[in-house]
Amino acid sequence: MSTALETLLKRDRLVVMSGLVGIAALAWAYMGYLAADMAAMDAAMALAMPRLQAWGLLELVLLGVMWAVMMVAMMVPTAAPMLLLFATINRRRRAQQRPYVPTAIFLGGYLLVWTAFSAVATLAQWGLHAAALLSPMMASRSPLLGGGLLLAAGIYQWTPLKYTCLRHCRTPLGFLMTDWREGAKGALAMGIKHGLYCTGCCWVLMALLFVAGVMNLLWVAAITAFVLVEKVAPRGDWVGRLAGSSLVAAGLVLLGQALAR
Repeated sequence: MSTALETLLKRDRLVVMSGLVGIAALAWAYMGYLAADMAAMDAAMALAMPRLQAWGLLELVLLGVMWAVMMVAMMVPTAAPMLLLFATINRRRRAQQRPYVPTAIFLGGYLLVWTAFSAVATLAQWGLHAAALLSPMMASRSPLLGGGLLLAAGIYQWTPLKYTCLRHCRTPLGFLMTDWREGAKGALAMGIKHGLYCTGCCWVLMALLFVAGVMNLLWVAAITAFVLVEKVAPRGDWVGRLAGSSLVAAGLVLLGQALAR
């Protein structure tokens, strides 16, 4: 019985992992398509991306979709440890003929929070666009803006709120033991709560996308890798703090150069 259960658990983890890889791969493929489209055509004529002139509802919707897909591409891989553990627990419950819920419900709650964040990011980009502070590749035109974002992100890495949220993200078992909720509504609520912690951990880092370009896929991948290291690597919390010091230094240099002009 034990061997059979272990086989089922391994297979279930493989299925969940394959699904997560597939979701993330589709999101990254879409981001690659948008980046290639912008590079191939003048930004003002691109159909898939917002135009340089004043934006209307269609442009905002397209931008919101872009941000939502980007958050899927960046954050689903970093949530994999939590999702795999949630799937394992429910597989055991199913094998024991106890109530269980699909992992997709937990993931749906998690992504719901990041979709809300995407709406906020869309409005923020709308304001920066209206102020002519962004390039066609959605990177900061202003050293003051870029330096300020780097400085803010670096300082936030050392705040108690950042540490609290990161500690939660680094201990999925502790979260599931203390915040477990039964049923589909409970799983959705757990996914939302985990998403809120994750957003609290990473929201300022996402603002750094405006520094080198929202559509700079190397920059997007670098931030994704850094978030993953923070969450899963040994002493990832200290990696984040050391990176915070580097971000502060880079921000001060950029601000100093801007003020010296």
